[in-house]
Amino acid sequence: MNSSHLLEHLHRLRVVPVVTLPDVRQADPLGETLLEAGLPVAEITFRTGAARDGIAALRLRHPDLLVGAGTVLDRATVDRALDAGAQFIVAPGFNPDVVDHCLRLNVPVVPGVNNPTGIEAALARGLSLVKYFPAEASGGLRLLDAMAAPYDRVSFMPTGGVTPDNLGDYLSRPCVAACGGTWIAGASLLAEGDFAAIADNARRAVEIAAARPGAATAS
Repeated sequence: MNSSHLLEHLHRLRVVPVVTLPDVRQADPLGETLLEAGLPVAEITFRTGAARDGIAALRLRHPDLLVGAGTVLDRATVDRALDAGAQFIVAPGFNPDVVDHCLRLNVPVVPGVNNPTGIEAALARGLSLVKYFPAEASGGLRLLDAMAAPYDRVSFMPTGGVTPDNLGDYLSRPCVAACGGTWIAGASLLAEGDFAAIADNARRAVEIAAARPGAATAS
């Protein structure tokens, strides 16, 4: 997968569950739940020791699931994620070392930004998709609208504080490819093994996204 293919997938999916796995044993039922709910994507964050093996398990057991690695802070984690089978990399900030390493490996990378300097750093490296993070804490839709205005070639993936209550508002912006959602498979739901609730959350996200179809991707 290259960056343009990732952007196409995100414009179609519109929502990316951002998942912190407490235990690798939860990976398989999580993948099955997301697929059955019609949301075949997950970003597995490197915030626990289960991340690498969780990505590997998802890729092995659920080949139709688009699996990315999140909270990637250094090159070593990029390599661990790719070795596990991650199809794209997401970072909370713009770390040139991480971004350049991914570009050298021809791996789609979505760096986090919340200001024009970060956007221009991405553009200088040929990136057209960035993660707007932390979205709500940084200024929410007001800041997103202001930042997007001069950068019509840039697509955003708002993450951080996005909920079912504001998801539709974010997805209504033409500059938004997709939103990252931690509420879909939250840590407490995973710890309790409440995959029925996760399925309900994923279905609700799909319903909201269906009402806010994405803009066509640039050719």
